[in-house]
Amino acid sequence: MAVWDDQAWRILATRHLTLAREAGALSELPLAVRSRILLHAHAGELAEGAALIAEARAAAAATGTQLGPYGALGIAAFLGHEAEAAELIQATMDGVTSRGEGRGVTSQYAAALLYNGLGRHDRALTAAELASQYDDIGVLGWSLTELIEAAARTGQPARASDALRRLSQTTRASGTDWALGTEARSRALLSEGQTAENCYREAIERLGRTRMRPALARARLLYGEWLRRENRHRDARAELRTAHALMGTEAFADRARRELQAVGGTVQEARIAQLATDGRTSTEIGAQLFLSTRTIEWHLSKIYTKLGVSSRQELRHALARTHLAQTIRAGPDR
Repeated sequence: MAVWDDQAWRILATRHLTLAREAGALSELPLAVRSRILLHAHAGELAEGAALIAEARAAAAATGTQLGPYGALGIAAFLGHEAEAAELIQATMDGVTSRGEGRGVTSQYAAALLYNGLGRHDRALTAAELASQYDDIGVLGWSLTELIEAAARTGQPARASDALRRLSQTTRASGTDWALGTEARSRALLSEGQTAENCYREAIERLGRTRMRPALARARLLYGEWLRRENRHRDARAELRTAHALMGTEAFADRARRELQAVGGTVQEARIAQLATDGRTSTEIGAQLFLSTRTIEWHLSKIYTKLGVSSRQELRHALARTHLAQTIRAGPDR
């Protein structure tokens, strides 16, 4: 974790858990399961990670272990479940404070991840700065990446630059694609013009060679957001659709969806309406447009409201009576 070696982390986490289970080492099992849960979370395997939470709790209860619920907290933060994550963060902070465990403060990394995903960058910045005060093995680099994004998004480049300097000390030493891809993504947030674009492309290329799917999806999301601000709407849509399709986290997926709306959602509605009247299912439409079935249904509900219909059959008749571009499309496609 500390040296950004995703392949070795997977091998060692798997071996650790296997040995603990085979030996019946209940005191070791919560640690082994927690590491595996975090690995699943960073690889976008959230269902697999969530399935291990009950085992971690059972092992901790059987041995009286006072280990914080870091695995469950990580999953909740990646999913963007604010209420659940906030409760776990508070419980963790209360527990580690009473026991004098300074390391527990790194639970604020999960808070930073959560709030960056939700687009509440001011709260993410506060949490990331607290977590980044401690040189915790494996977590410091993650906290710094959240700090950089939060500071950049709240217009505080000096704080972001200092965090990038600290981050690069570990990523450059590591040299893995996960490390250098993460650094490139972070550096892009503080760059402009061609330099920013080159950094985003490097991040996507490097992270695409790893198993860390959420990291790759975030790189594409940030690149898409940057392209939209550069008024390159067609390019932005391509990146944002890919980011949305890769996302296994609800909060970041919602960010991608909002960005897609900003770069021509009404034009997209016209395409969805046409595919729906052609007899395509929401799943088929989603696969073609790189959107989730839930997003397709959300767009269709908006289209129904605009046209005053309540079903696909009525939609077909309505489109036959009116010019779709005049009814749905609100602006030029760029």
